[in-house]
Amino acid sequence: MFKQFLSKLPRKSSKSDNVDSASSNSGNCSASSGNSVQRSNSVNPASGRSPSVKRMSSAVFPASVVTGVEPLLSFKDVPTAEKQNLFISKLNLCSVVFDFNDSNKNAVEKDLKRQSLIDLVDFVASGSARFSEQMIAGVCKMAAVNLFRVFPPNYRSNTPGAETEEEEPMFDPAWSHLQIVYDLLLRVVASSSLDAKVAKKYVDHSFILRLLELFDSEDPRERDCLKTILHRIYGKFMVHRPFIRKAVSNIFYRFVFETERHNGIAELLEIFGSVISGFALPLKEEHKMFLCRALIPLHKPKSVGSYLQPLTFCVIQFIEKDPKLASIVIRGLLKYWPVTNSQKEVMFLGELEEVLEATSMSEFQKCMVPLFRRISSCLNSSHFQVAERALFLWNNDHIVSLIAQNRQGILSLIFPALESNTRNHWNQAVLNLTLNVRKMFLEMDEVLFQTCQSKFDEEEAKLKAAEEKRKLMWERLESAAGYRPVAGNTAVLVTPVPIASPIIVDGLN
Repeated sequence: MFKQFLSKLPRKSSKSDNVDSASSNSGNCSASSGNSVQRSNSVNPASGRSPSVKRMSSAVFPASVVTGVEPLLSFKDVPTAEKQNLFISKLNLCSVVFDFNDSNKNAVEKDLKRQSLIDLVDFVASGSARFSEQMIAGVCKMAAVNLFRVFPPNYRSNTPGAETEEEEPMFDPAWSHLQIVYDLLLRVVASSSLDAKVAKKYVDHSFILRLLELFDSEDPRERDCLKTILHRIYGKFMVHRPFIRKAVSNIFYRFVFETERHNGIAELLEIFGSVISGFALPLKEEHKMFLCRALIPLHKPKSVGSYLQPLTFCVIQFIEKDPKLASIVIRGLLKYWPVTNSQKEVMFLGELEEVLEATSMSEFQKCMVPLFRRISSCLNSSHFQVAERALFLWNNDHIVSLIAQNRQGILSLIFPALESNTRNHWNQAVLNLTLNVRKMFLEMDEVLFQTCQSKFDEEEAKLKAAEEKRKLMWERLESAAGYRPVAGNTAVLVTPVPIASPIIVDGLN
């Protein structure tokens, strides 16, 4: 029976060719570049053959999805008054979900659904669509059925070293359909004919939360589409903006303080980079709390390297909006400064340089003492990349200017580290950079440099004298313990002596 239905489908070979062409030309969902799905021309039967196609669709799909106008018709083959009904009919047909783990299963039905999705995108892209409330509801329902799903557990993130190893991205086998659904949703949300007051009833808080859950997808193409769509929703629906910010904050909190596993942190931060740049001045207290409670703690997880660049951009945007936040950011970096992870420490030093470039003198003075105590520790690091990156700070003119004007307090903090490097550090590059920094301070203020040198020599002499005194004291204690008789439970220092003869116990050989 099923073969009979297949034989009644007109122009089957042309249909397969066009579907294959559409599949090969599909692109990623991206609003910034203006790219969308590239598709072949829709394949539709002639009006005289529509009864056979209708029988085909009724056999393949449930009766509930083919009611109304025949969904396999082309929009150009129906009058304008019927296009809305055809749009809804195609949406109903596309609400059927297939299993893509087996590429041979329901192959014909999948092709029909994909062609219907392409027709919907083409119709919206033509600009002739005027979205009624029923059409908006249908788009949201179809998108929810196809997109909202539960992801399998991410076992790779639980393996040791997963945050540093290069991993191959995992691609969803259903992407050939999902990508077109995302493209349709994006075009509808971005359409100038979409009434936000009507659409907000369907693009509601529940819809947005489910959309945010999809950011944990392991498919980078899906996360890229979600990033574009969420950004458009944020711009289109002003009433939802506070809710979106709160929901994203909750994702960050759960990631930092509970799971430390999420695939979409970088994409969410990229969205908020542009959101923060649009904040009005003066900044609201809510926005400052977002910086302190959500963004700064994101430096804590081990996987910070995967999203450090957009995170740094967000932080810099805040400082440029309100320079008084610079000292708060620097203290936050010091709070979460890595102790045992050298690669992460190198990344922190890079971000610190960008933050200091945007820091004013008054804010720098508020935190320069704890800051340069940390930098001093980095200068003495046995890991040459950490020491080298810390010394590179003196290549930045703005940072050198801040240091020069506060050299009285800074040089005394880092001089011991510089002197120790010149004498003991094993790496030649670090040694050369250290000598350059010492020369810079010497030329900056020779008197201050000589004062610090004298103080360092005095401290070193005191430490050496204390060490000699301690060593002499221990020698005297050992000597006294060797001559004083032991009585009762007196504790003594005993030096083990190797036994070279048999033990004699109470006269027994």
